[in-house]
Amino acid sequence: MLVSEIKIEQLESIGEHIDELSELLIQVVEDGASIGFLPPLKLSEAKRYWENILNPDVILFVAKINKQIVGSVQLHLCTKQNGDHRAEIAKLMTHTDYRRNGIGRLLMQKAEERAKQEGRSLLVLDTREGDPSNHLYTSIGFIKAGRIPYYAKSATGKLDATIFYYKTTF
Repeated sequence: MLVSEIKIEQLESIGEHIDELSELLIQVVEDGASIGFLPPLKLSEAKRYWENILNPDVILFVAKINKQIVGSVQLHLCTKQNGDHRAEIAKLMTHTDYRRNGIGRLLMQKAEERAKQEGRSLLVLDTREGDPSNHLYTSIGFIKAGRIPYYAKSATGKLDATIFYYKTTF
């Protein structure tokens, strides 16, 4: 697959995309992604999540191949007066059939570009310790800020540590 086949777009509304986004969310959760949900994730729960995600401080990007959504990432703009210089990267997802093709990297680049346009000089994120995403984040310049043990529950009931990362964009 060529990177040029991957199109990154911002979604202004969920409407016509809710089924694809819900299936993506269910698929990555079933595969073990630590993004706030546990399997089995019901379609109704996934749809409810997507129906309520967009607001003025959340920017949603999707990756498409042949007009099909194969990944997404969110940029959450901090609205606090003392935090209007920062944003959080959230819920980076790539469909398992399309991983290792640069989709996550392209989504992260787009989110970072938009953060800069929004005047955000600090990006933060967290991810489960040991997940492949840890390598992606460090490879694109995110710095490990710390580790919290027992942070997120896995499907087996195990409590996993999370790693917090940051990146400055000035």
